[in-house]
Amino acid sequence: MGALARLAAPLIGSGVELPRTLLERHPQLARMRVRRGGIAVRVGGWVLGRSTVAAITLWRTVFVAPGVALDAELLLHELRHVHQFEASAAFPIRYLWESIRRGYRANRYEADARTYAAAQLRASMKEPPRGDV
Repeated sequence: MGALARLAAPLIGSGVELPRTLLERHPQLARMRVRRGGIAVRVGGWVLGRSTVAAITLWRTVFVAPGVALDAELLLHELRHVHQFEASAAFPIRYLWESIRRGYRANRYEADARTYAAAQLRASMKEPPRGDV
C-alpha cells in the first residue's frame, strides 16, 4: 500500500477483492466496489446511535466495517442499495426521509434490501455454483 493510500484509508477505506467462491455463487456482486473501513461506516453508525454499522452503500461502493465478515447475505443486501442508487438520483434524500419517518428497520428501502437478499440466497441454493465443477 502506497503512502497516499495509507493516508486516505481512514477516510475512504481500503479496496477489497471479494473471494472467488462468493463471486461464483453470486456473480451479480461483481457490479459493486467493496472497501473495508473508512469514515462512512462510522457516520452511519453515529446516525443510528452506534459506533459503526456493519456496512453502508454510497452509489456503487459498499463500505464494510473492519472485522465484519464478507458474507453473501450482507453483500446482497448492500447490492440492492446499489440498485436503489442507480434507479433514482433522489434516492439518498428519499432514504433519509424514510428513515426519519419510519425508522431504520421499517424504512421501505431497508425492507426491500432484506427481501432481495433473501430471494437471491434462496435462488442460489437451488442452482449449483458457477465456475469449474
